[in-house]
Amino acid sequence: MKLDILAFGAHPDDVELGCGATIAKEVALGRKVGIVDLTRGELGTRGTAETRDQEAENAANILGVLVRENLRFADGFFVNDKKHQMEIIKMIRTYQPDIVLCNAIDDRHIDHGKGSQLVSDACFLSGLLKIDTEVNGVSQKQWRPKLVYHYIQWKNIEPDVVVDVTGYMDLKMKSVMAYKTQFYDPTSKAPQTPISSKNFTDSITYRGRDLGRLVGVDYAEGFTVERYPAVDSLLDLK
Repeated sequence: MKLDILAFGAHPDDVELGCGATIAKEVALGRKVGIVDLTRGELGTRGTAETRDQEAENAANILGVLVRENLRFADGFFVNDKKHQMEIIKMIRTYQPDIVLCNAIDDRHIDHGKGSQLVSDACFLSGLLKIDTEVNGVSQKQWRPKLVYHYIQWKNIEPDVVVDVTGYMDLKMKSVMAYKTQFYDPTSKAPQTPISSKNFTDSITYRGRDLGRLVGVDYAEGFTVERYPAVDSLLDLK
């Protein structure tokens, strides 16, 4: 199945937090979108790998993506090496996305920066003819995405491009809150974490509103790029 967009996250919930509204909008516009999680988030303080599996499935259904896969890399300990790159190359060649979305290039959690570089490197390598991969005994053809965008996570990184996601923040928040074990719940007895506070949950909305304010819309999500974005005409820019 060829996809228009394939979003990677080091952990289940990374994609929803970083670009959930963008994905919801692209799906609504008829784009074919998928998500690949690198780990099951098994080192997370709250919940378990099993609860995260179910939460990820629920969130995917809310966003309307066509496929969600988990590569089951070791949470906290995966590295950017040939073994891990080859698994991501298989995903890229399987779904042949035109656009790849991936983790922030630098962030509080060590897996985010690692995952960002790992996916970016694999996107380049996936286009090399002499790297052989096969899935279910079938050889794959090389494929390199046209564009790689990095969504913004914990740190307030200055975006290179923003997407107007007005009208899609509700779906984003529903997909985020599908991770019931991870985020704000005043009745929970689980240990508190940096992302379980009400302030963090509120920040998802006010970051979107603030980025929107800067570009003259209600809500926006920001991305950094690996090469200059191009438009046909200056009039294409809002």
